[in-house]
Amino acid sequence: MALMRGVGQSLRLFGGDSRSAIQVALYHKNVIDHYENPRNVGSMDKKDKDVGTGLVGAPACGDVMKLQIKVDDDGKIVDAKFKTFGCGSAIASSSLATEWVKGKSVDEAIKIKNTDIAKELSLPPVKLHCSMLAEDAIKAALSDYKIKNKKD
Repeated sequence: MALMRGVGQSLRLFGGDSRSAIQVALYHKNVIDHYENPRNVGSMDKKDKDVGTGLVGAPACGDVMKLQIKVDDDGKIVDAKFKTFGCGSAIASSSLATEWVKGKSVDEAIKIKNTDIAKELSLPPVKLHCSMLAEDAIKAALSDYKIKNKKD
């Protein structure tokens, strides 16, 4: 039953009687894995100069994503956390994004693209905005970190 979730895009299947319909949502196993077992859920102190916070939202669907990174003195992302209010694809995109940024330099992390996230999760076209939110959250967190650590 794991593939039959009430979140995301629906497919109407008709039985013998055309008046009865069953709604079934089919997600790729990677989305289900990150949705059921999200990685790096939580928060960091946004006042910490080593922490960059990105808060983004999609008014059309109501998804809101907060992604935070912690950067060491060498410019390497040593930790990442997220909190997302949204559908399974938004949660999965956030979870994957935190996994991907960890261990990367600030310059490497900025190169993570929504198309890579969407491909890894096999997101359908109607859910691409979730991967775009994740990319935007990464960029916003990196920007916040850079502003806090701007050399005068």
